[in-house]
Amino acid sequence: MKFVSTRGEAPSLSFADTVLTGLASDGGLYVPETLPKFTREEIASMAGLDYEQLAFRIIQPFVGGDLSDDELREIIGRSYKHFRHRAIAPLVQTDTNEWVLELFHGPTLAFKDFALQLLGQLFDHLLKKRGERVVVMGATSGDTGSAAIEGCRQCENIDIFILHPHNRVSEVQRRQMTTVQSGNVFNIALEGNFDDCQNMVKASFADQSFLPDGRRLVAVNSINWARIMAQIVYYFYAALRLGAPNQMVNFSVPTGNFGDIFAGYLARQMGLPIDQLIIATNANDILHRCISSNDHTPKPLVHSLSPSMDIMVSSNFERLLFDLYGRDGAAVAELLADRSVPMHLSESVLARAREVFSSCRIDDSRTIEVIREAFSSSEYLLDPHTAIGVEAARQVRRSDEQPMVCLSTAHPAKFPDAVAQALPKQEIPLPAHMQDLWQREERCKILPNELSQVHDYMATMLSAGS
Repeated sequence: MKFVSTRGEAPSLSFADTVLTGLASDGGLYVPETLPKFTREEIASMAGLDYEQLAFRIIQPFVGGDLSDDELREIIGRSYKHFRHRAIAPLVQTDTNEWVLELFHGPTLAFKDFALQLLGQLFDHLLKKRGERVVVMGATSGDTGSAAIEGCRQCENIDIFILHPHNRVSEVQRRQMTTVQSGNVFNIALEGNFDDCQNMVKASFADQSFLPDGRRLVAVNSINWARIMAQIVYYFYAALRLGAPNQMVNFSVPTGNFGDIFAGYLARQMGLPIDQLIIATNANDILHRCISSNDHTPKPLVHSLSPSMDIMVSSNFERLLFDLYGRDGAAVAELLADRSVPMHLSESVLARAREVFSSCRIDDSRTIEVIREAFSSSEYLLDPHTAIGVEAARQVRRSDEQPMVCLSTAHPAKFPDAVAQALPKQEIPLPAHMQDLWQREERCKILPNELSQVHDYMATMLSAGS
C-alpha cells in the first residue's frame, strides 16, 4: 500500500517510510492511497476476536510488505501487554442504549496509549532494521506527551523531545512526563499555549538544519499516520460488541486535534455501520462552529477544565478536508494557504460533512454538572473530557434506538481539580503503578516561546549524548 499527501505535491511513500516521515514535504499529512474495505460478512467474522486479534485484522492491510504477519502480531502483542484490563477497551453502560468505551487502561491512563504504545514498537522495529537513530519531537496539550514518552523511553534508537505549554496541563499530566528519568527523554515547558508548541514542531520539521549530522526528526503527534491507524481498531471493537454489522452504532468523541474522531470516520469508510459521529468540544469550539455554521474563524484560546481539548488549530481536520474535496490536494493546499484568514467550506462539502458529523459545545460549568449528575445517578466517575462527550451525545444524538458509544479518553485521576469541583468529598486514587507519582523527581527545561532557543537546547542535548 502507498500513502499520499493531502496537498498533492509530496512523493507517495510506503508504510514504513510514512511512519518514519510524519509530515509530508509539501506540508500535508499522509493518508492511504486507497482505503481497505470490509464486507458485511467479513465484519461479522470478526465478532469473536479479542482486541489483539482484531487489531491484526484491521491493521494488516495497511502495512503492505513492510512487516510480515508474524512481525506485526509480535508488535501488537508487545503494545498491549501492559494494559490493566483484560478486555483492553471495556464498555460500561451508563444509560439506556448509552455506553462509555473506557480507553484509559493503558500505562498513562489515556486513550493515546492505544496508538503510542504501537507507534513506539513500530519505531523500534523499523529503526533497528534500518540501523538508524532518530529524534522524536512532539507537542502535547497533556496526554500525548506522557503516552509518547512511555512508548519511546525504552527504544534504543530514539531521543524524544516533548513540548508542553508551561503551567497549562494538569499536575498529573505534567508529572507523568517530567518524572521519567530515561536518558533519551527530554521535556520542554514552553511559555505559550498548545498551538504555540504545535507550530514550533511544524517549523522544526520544515527546517531541520539545527540537528547534528546524520539525525532527522520523526513525528509522534497524530500527524503520524500510524496514530490514526491504531485508533480505528477500537471503533470496530466497540461496535462488534454492540451488534455490528447487524446493528448501526454511533459514537460521541471528545475532540481537540480531530485525530480520534477521524479514525471513526475511517472505520465507517472501511465498512463499519456508523450513522453519526459527534464532535464534542469545550469552549475552544472551532470545529463545532465549522460544522454547525461554517464558521472556522480562529479565536483566542480558552484555558478550560478539559485541557487536552484546548486546541484551536486541529491538524487532522485536513485529512477530512482531503476526502470531502474529492482527494484534490491542490484544493486543500489553496484552502489552507493562509491560516490567518477564516476558512469557509463550500456548501456541497459542508453538506457531505453533516451527513456523518454532528457537533456540540459544552462549557466548564455544564461539564462539572455532568460529572456530578453521572456519579449521582450511577456512581460512575467521568473525567471532564468524557463528561463533554457524554453530554454532547445526549444533546444531539439522532436516534435513541441505535447504541451510542461515548469515548472515555482519560482516567478521572488525571484531572483531580475538575472532579473536586463536582464532587468535593470524592477521593480519586491513582492506580497502583502510579501511587508514588507525587514523590518522583521531576526533570524539565522551561524555555521561552522562541524557536531558536528550543533548537539550541535540543542541539546541545543531542550533542552531549552522541
